[in-house]
Amino acid sequence: MAFDAVEQLPREVLNRLQELGQRVRTARVRRRLSAEDLAQACGIGRRTLYRIETGEPGIALGTYLSVLWKLGLLDSVGGVADPDADDHGKILEAAARPQRVRSAGADNDF
Repeated sequence: MAFDAVEQLPREVLNRLQELGQRVRTARVRRRLSAEDLAQACGIGRRTLYRIETGEPGIALGTYLSVLWKLGLLDSVGGVADPDADDHGKILEAAARPQRVRSAGADNDF
């Protein structure tokens, strides 16, 4: 990823990428998988796995998900951007609803 693009990412995003990378590395080590073995099993290069584990931005989401799948952690992303857990979005949606709903009109078809 270009240096300028990394500088434009919010600090919170960069921190989350580093946290995620550390978690991936911990999961790999706990499973006693070498970086080479995990990378090969995921169809990626060892350098790409290293970039994931160090939290480097610019890695495709599909690559992250394939690594998590191979580690047996794919279900852990189920809550990401879950609309049912989006309290702010629910508030905005409720505020946009009309206060009253008009009836379609009387049905005089006897």
